[in-house]
Amino acid sequence: PAVRYSQQQLRSTHLIHFDTPSTTMSSETPTAEDPAVVELTNQIANLGTSISDAKKAKQPKEEWDPLLQQMLTLKVQYKQLTGKEFGPAKSEPKTPKGENAQEASEKNAEKRAKKAAEKAAKEEKKRKQREEREAREREKLEKLAGAADKDWSHVFGDAPMIQSATKSEEGVNKWTKIGALEKEMEGKKVVVRGHLHTSRGVGKGAFVVLRSSLYTVQCVAFESSGGDNKVEIPSAMIKYMTGVPVESIVDVSGVLTCPEKAVEGATQSDVEIQVHSYHCVQKATAPMPFQMEDACRPDLVKETDVGAYDHEANAASEGGRVGQETRLDHRWIDLRTPANQSIFRIQSMVCTLFREYLLKQNFIEIHTPKILSGASEGGADVFTLDYFGKPACLSMSPQLHKQMAAACGGFERVFEIGPVFRAENSNTRRHLCEFTGLDLEMAIMEHYDEVLDVLGELFVYIFDGLKEKCGQEMERIKEQHGFEDLQYLRKTLKIDYATGCRLLREAGVDQDDLDDLSTENEKKLGDIVKEKYNTDFYIMDKYPLSVRPFYTMPDPNNPKLSNSYDIFIRGQEILSGAQRIHETGLLEERAKAWGIDLETISAYLDAFRNGALPHGGGGIGMERVVMLYLGLPNIRKSSMFPRDPRRLLP
Repeated sequence: PAVRYSQQQLRSTHLIHFDTPSTTMSSETPTAEDPAVVELTNQIANLGTSISDAKKAKQPKEEWDPLLQQMLTLKVQYKQLTGKEFGPAKSEPKTPKGENAQEASEKNAEKRAKKAAEKAAKEEKKRKQREEREAREREKLEKLAGAADKDWSHVFGDAPMIQSATKSEEGVNKWTKIGALEKEMEGKKVVVRGHLHTSRGVGKGAFVVLRSSLYTVQCVAFESSGGDNKVEIPSAMIKYMTGVPVESIVDVSGVLTCPEKAVEGATQSDVEIQVHSYHCVQKATAPMPFQMEDACRPDLVKETDVGAYDHEANAASEGGRVGQETRLDHRWIDLRTPANQSIFRIQSMVCTLFREYLLKQNFIEIHTPKILSGASEGGADVFTLDYFGKPACLSMSPQLHKQMAAACGGFERVFEIGPVFRAENSNTRRHLCEFTGLDLEMAIMEHYDEVLDVLGELFVYIFDGLKEKCGQEMERIKEQHGFEDLQYLRKTLKIDYATGCRLLREAGVDQDDLDDLSTENEKKLGDIVKEKYNTDFYIMDKYPLSVRPFYTMPDPNNPKLSNSYDIFIRGQEILSGAQRIHETGLLEERAKAWGIDLETISAYLDAFRNGALPHGGGGIGMERVVMLYLGLPNIRKSSMFPRDPRRLLP
């Protein structure tokens, strides 16, 4: 361990004192063997050792600094005494002599020559790389200059506006539908048109995805000089392809190929188009209000399909998903999503199957007026208007006119697909101010069950047809709005109103046999029926007379009930109907009971004074059928351009 010195020890350390050389020293310089020199050397060495030990022990400097000062003082005395610095003399650099000197010189020359050669090689490499870069740039500039001089309009660019100025020989057959592209067409030249879904550049290539209705395909192009039987693709074309705004309308021609791996993100995943030409038919100029990728995202949670609808809450976009009100504000873009394309194709098929089945059952399609004098069902919730100075309203239902046609006009079986208007300030998830009605009316021989049999078979026909013809559309909807397939029986379940009320009471729900069902109780009853009978679709009849329209036939056995019925899907009403009154006296009686001015329905009443067939029918809300069949949480999703109390646009 290092020696620690106390202040007393430091003060008592022996120092040799000399007078100045001029007064005490002889003319001869002391040698190393001189006792005074030996004493100084030993003291300096001891102090050096102590200082070194203190440093190794990592003692603070203030503890060994006095020793250092003493040692420096002794070294000064040593120089005064001997005329030399304390310590070994500095050695002169050794200079090689003779053969050794020549050998060292040769080695240094070799090293210098080697370094010079390496430096020269590096400089040469840099020079060559610089020349290669300059050559590539010149070639690129020459190519661009040549491309600029060449007319590439037949290969890429903005197409002339289509104003029906010319027609090609092939006509519409020139184009292939994107949905028709398949691997069996490999090697075939095709022309397709669609919305530009996505585009990206990768090096000297471009990858774009085109979308047409439900289908998408990837198109690929790489810069090429045209050698080896390849089509010439200039670099300017690659730049053009990646610069066209998304959602623009594009024509692509090329050869269909089959990639080694399936193309992710395209419905036509087993093929792609090697692009030969690329033209923009109509360029999207406005900024997108939302991205298509966001509009296509799957629902995070399953929303309720009953209750109030909050417009403000549904305007916001959260988690990269687009709010319902934002979608409706820009419906023309929202309709492009695969889910919406599928919803409205299914809606179209519902109408097609409705018409198809009824035509097979000897119904004829009619078209009734939508401007009426008074209210079609005697209610107050009508849109009124001035009809050349006379009060009028929009039709709440084709009810009165379809009765005139079927029961009084001799057509016997009629149906209509047309608009229905309801001025109800109902901001719910299942109500609209304008919807499409699927109405039918038919003569009966002895019992209104004849109508129920037709209705039950009609819906089974529609459900079967949707399963058979719209499987692909349903899958696309499930990708975004997951739902369970509808369960229904081959012979439609029918229960009476009293039975429905009893089932609710058994489940602990307060429901009187003569009170109308609330939306919540309808929904609850649907769950009970599904569990008990394994069906989402059923008919319930014998409703209380007090909750049905004035033209409903009373039950002959119970004056408090009626020969009326509703049809339900997933616990919500999609059809309301009844046997109608065909006797004028009873019609007038019931109209008065409802407080309806007979003058406002005089033409309707007069129609029954000249003989009318017993009859019945029903009115179906098309949008509600689609909504509930697909398990959608909001009727606005199944209405192409919905009208609710707060929406008149677009």
